[in-house]
Amino acid sequence: MTEEENKELDEELEIAEYKGDENQVVIQTHQRINQSLSGEVMIMEDGYVEVSLITTPDMLADDMGLIHGGFVFSAADYAAMLAVNEPNVVLVASDCQFLSPVKLHQEVIVKARVRHKEGRKRNVHVEAFVLDIKVFDGEFKTVITEKHVLKMKLLDKEEEQSGTHPEEG
Repeated sequence: MTEEENKELDEELEIAEYKGDENQVVIQTHQRINQSLSGEVMIMEDGYVEVSLITTPDMLADDMGLIHGGFVFSAADYAAMLAVNEPNVVLVASDCQFLSPVKLHQEVIVKARVRHKEGRKRNVHVEAFVLDIKVFDGEFKTVITEKHVLKMKLLDKEEEQSGTHPEEG
């Protein structure tokens, strides 16, 4: 294994084994996220997280230094998932506003807090700041599934074969 591969493996293990003292929360979801594109975890508590996204040339939308909003949204989504911190949490809806442009080499601090829990549903409020300027505000609706979303069957075999759905009767 090359030195670079060893370094990457060490970084992956650090994320997977994010333990520290007894009060620290272990990351249980989205463990393969590229933190250079979606933000690095700075603070993580039960139901709350702060992520730091340093904008890079790979995120540019134009020659003026504007960062594509998708990267800010990605960091917000990642923070929301970490605030819920369940292995099978998925985003089902969001309502968000981009309040100010983000530029190259700025640090975006994303703060996410679980605000409402109902059964398997979690609503997460997410805000992002550059210095003291709020650049993003959003509500993320998530659901915790029993299995990984890619392992779920959307219809059981009887419904598939008959071509009907329960609500159709």
